[in-house]
Amino acid sequence: MSARNNQSSKAAARERLRLERERQAKKDKVRRQVVVGVSALAVLAIAGGVGYAVVQGNKPSHWEAMKDEKTVVAPKNTEGTNGTTVVIGKSTAKKTLELYEDSRCPVCAQFEQTVGPTVESGIESGKFKIKYIGATFIDNSDNGTGSKKALSALGAALNVSPEAFLEYKTALYSTKYHPDERDDKFAKDSYLIEVADSVKALKDNTAFQDDIKNGTYDAWAMKMSATFDKSGVQGTPTLKMDGKKLTAPGSDNPPMTVADFDTALTAALKG
Repeated sequence: MSARNNQSSKAAARERLRLERERQAKKDKVRRQVVVGVSALAVLAIAGGVGYAVVQGNKPSHWEAMKDEKTVVAPKNTEGTNGTTVVIGKSTAKKTLELYEDSRCPVCAQFEQTVGPTVESGIESGKFKIKYIGATFIDNSDNGTGSKKALSALGAALNVSPEAFLEYKTALYSTKYHPDERDDKFAKDSYLIEVADSVKALKDNTAFQDDIKNGTYDAWAMKMSATFDKSGVQGTPTLKMDGKKLTAPGSDNPPMTVADFDTALTAALKG
């Protein structure tokens, strides 16, 4: 091989090497751009996910939203702002017994199981009307929803009739259906409907069941609960007539026996 040919061969080899290096450099550049792009997308995805989580975390819960809801569907057989005045009884009754209860309250259940029939008898006879004020404070103790759900369900029963409301309230507090305070069974639509099936007017009542499932009276329940909160009442059950508490003789406790209730009621009716 001549010197000239040798030099030409070397020059050609150097050119091929240069071209190969350029091609490799271009490949590396493209690879880096892809990696950066993918990394940027990953960062954006993470940021978007975090942002979504923050937004979702800052959204009010269903019940918090219902507390502030401006459009309130009130059940039939109610009066006053947002339908939170619930008075049941004969129009000829001159006195009104105010009854403050929380559906999950075990003492309320004890009262209803023992004195409840006597209260209903007084309503039916026209001795007095009853004004019901529902509370939901027990839910605050365990982040539950049963008190709120049960109060909304009572609104659905009241929408059917005052009689259905009273019967359903009795069923919710009964020994058969009232759960332990630590068991938030009233939070389940299926259980509220199961209890309702023991009431003739509510059994297989699809409109009533839909109102429970759809939360028709959830906002109303929260407005009713706010009425309780503003009442100054510290616990349940609480009974009042003419602004004065009905208590067991010699105590500040609610009358938990028929005898104590009759004694307190007789005095209140004379007042």
